[in-house]
Amino acid sequence: MKAKDFDKKFDQGKKDIIDDLDLSTARRANQEQKRINVDFPSWVVESLDREAARIGVTRQSIIKVWLVERLQAEAANKPLNGNAAGGAH
Repeated sequence: MKAKDFDKKFDQGKKDIIDDLDLSTARRANQEQKRINVDFPSWVVESLDREAARIGVTRQSIIKVWLVERLQAEAANKPLNGNAAGGAH
């Protein structure tokens, strides 16, 4: 289906357009996963594990959430927790 036909169907208020989509090839823009390896000192890993256990998530999840929060704060030019960007914590 061409994009203009899809848009027309959507604009006409068709409730069920899911059959017109090929979800097997769908991609979320800028959301492709890429694996990286990062080395941390033992005390950092232990601290991450404690905090992850405290809130009931995995180490990987807490790292992802914290990094995304920091990147969003930086993008918005807002200090995280009142600290100046790049300043001492």
